Amino acid sequence: MIKKAIIPAAGFGTRLLPITKAQPKEMLPVLGKPIIQYVIEDLANAGIEDILVITGRGKYAIENHFDKNFELEERLKKDGKCEPLKKILDINEFANIYYTRQGKQNGLGDAVHCGKEFICEDYTIVMVGDTIYSGNVPKKLLEAHKKYRCSVIALERVPKEDVYKYGVISGKELENGIFEINDLVEKPTVEDAPSNLIITGAYLLSSKIFDHLENTQPGRGGEIQLTDAMKSLLKEEKIIGVEVDFKRYDIGDIKGWLEANVELGIENIDGFKEYIRELCDK
Repeated sequence: MIKKAIIPAAGFGTRLLPITKAQPKEMLPVLGKPIIQYVIEDLANAGIEDILVITGRGKYAIENHFDKNFELEERLKKDGKCEPLKKILDINEFANIYYTRQGKQNGLGDAVHCGKEFICEDYTIVMVGDTIYSGNVPKKLLEAHKKYRCSVIALERVPKEDVYKYGVISGKELENGIFEINDLVEKPTVEDAPSNLIITGAYLLSSKIFDHLENTQPGRGGEIQLTDAMKSLLKEEKIIGVEVDFKRYDIGDIKGWLEANVELGIENIDGFKEYIRELCDK
C-alpha cells in the first residue's frame, strides 16, 4: 500500500506578485480554504497517511495552518462557536504532515528530490501545491497503479496552441484514457509538441526517480526538471498516463485564482450564481 506523498510548495509565485511577496501562493484562499488544504484533503481521502511538504523561505504560514492553535480553539469553545471549531480541529486530523526546505530554487525536480530520505516505499505520490481538481486525482493514480504496477502520471487534453506551457507526452493508448508513455517533452513549441496531452502536476512515481533526479542536468530555465528525470526513468521502467476528466484549477496567476473562486462559488454558495448573472447583465 502506498501511504506517503510529497507536495512541492517552495516556489516564489512570481506570477501572483505582489500578493505572494509575504503570503505563500499555496495559502491563497479558495472558498475560505487555502489551496494546499484541498490537495492534502484529496491525498488523505485516497488513503495517504504521511505527507512531506517541501517549503522555502517565507512559507511558515503553511506550517502554522496545519499546526494546532490552542488559544484559538479555547476561544471558540468559550464562545460556543462549534462549527468553526470543528473546521479547525478537522485540519489536524487529515494526515501526519512533515516539512523540509528546498534551500535554493532549482526547479520542480530538485524540490521533489528533497523528499528522498522521507520515502522508504517503492512508490510515492507527488502533487503540486497550487492546483485543485473537481475530483480525487490521487485515487485515479492509485487505481491505475494497482492494475499496471508501474509509475503513473495524470494527463489532460488541452488545445494544441496551449501545449507550450506544459510538459507534453506521446504514447500508445492501451485502453480508453490510459496511455503507455514513450516520450515526454518539457514545454515544447506548438510545432514540436508530440501531442496535446499535458502533464497536470499529479504523479505516482517509483522511488527510482530519485536516482534519476540526481543524474539529471539542468534543463529548461536552467532548472532540474521532473519531466527530464521521468524521461530518463522511462529507460528503466514503464510509465502509464491517465487522462483525467476532472476540472483542473491551475492557480498560477490572478486569472486562474479568480476563476477557481467564481466557478466553485457558483457550485457551492447559494445565490452566488444569480449574483454573477446580475453583474453580467449590467
